[in-house]
Amino acid sequence: MSEVVSTLQPDVDSARYAKCVEVSKRIRWDIDADVIRGREFDFTNKLLPESLSLVDRLPFLDTGERRLLSQIQGRTYANIFGLVERFISAKILEVSHDHWLGDQIALEALVRFTDEELKHQELFRRIETMIGAGMPAGYTFVPRPNDVAAAVLRKSTWSVLALTCLIELFTQVHYRASIDPDTELSPLFKDVFLFHWKEESQHAILDELEWLREDAKLTSRAERDAAVDDLIALVGGVDGILQIQAKADADYFSSVTGMDGNAQRAGRVHDTVLKAYRWQYIVSGAMEPRFQKVLAGVVDDAQMKRIQDALAPLMYAVPAQAGALVAH
Repeated sequence: MSEVVSTLQPDVDSARYAKCVEVSKRIRWDIDADVIRGREFDFTNKLLPESLSLVDRLPFLDTGERRLLSQIQGRTYANIFGLVERFISAKILEVSHDHWLGDQIALEALVRFTDEELKHQELFRRIETMIGAGMPAGYTFVPRPNDVAAAVLRKSTWSVLALTCLIELFTQVHYRASIDPDTELSPLFKDVFLFHWKEESQHAILDELEWLREDAKLTSRAERDAAVDDLIALVGGVDGILQIQAKADADYFSSVTGMDGNAQRAGRVHDTVLKAYRWQYIVSGAMEPRFQKVLAGVVDDAQMKRIQDALAPLMYAVPAQAGALVAH
């Protein structure tokens, strides 16, 4: 039996998995009792800070319009997390297979991870309903979570874990550096991402552990080249989703405010929303130092250059304050 286990499971850093289990038990929270607590959204507040929404790049907007655009982006922000957690939970369930007959603490850590991601999906469904009840009709979240998840899961496990690590690291940066310090945000929205951040902090550790474990299975440069190709394709797919949703959100904003009658201003709103989404969901994660360190440890210089070249057209989205943000 011991030979079977060792064949199924590469070396596991049991202590790090055990720490994630310990923290998961200690910070466990409930959607109603801890997060929502009977509250509703106050739409006199922003949802996203300017360092993420970039609405301060649109000087022709008045205070109410800037607030509305932050609320539209915040609504999409919650929906995007609900979307990505659909494929993340499925992939983590899949990779847990390697631990079934191995380290049971590692297995528990991944089972808890999956359970928490399912809870997060429920939270974001609840948030969408609550925000939708207080905003004008006409908003559309275009991507279909199951279709997106199916497309992502057709790619290699290495690439899916790399993308997952990027996503769950940028959630840390966004909350600590942008959402938490902003005193003008909706208190309920801030609490949603406070509690989300608490559990995602452990998920990011597990993402890294599982990504490195998957990397150890690659036996040739050709396999890693193919995995890098998949990662580049996944990032391109994410950008395609962002382009579609940015248009939907900008059109919704322009319709609600009457700005659709001013093509120049409506175009600037669209361009800014797309830039903000590329910054939020791709570039801020790609620049995150921990992600950069792990990535550099699993690819060679030529593979890294291919990734950087693929990201280059998106790097215009880096705002002026990005250095302080990603280093936070």
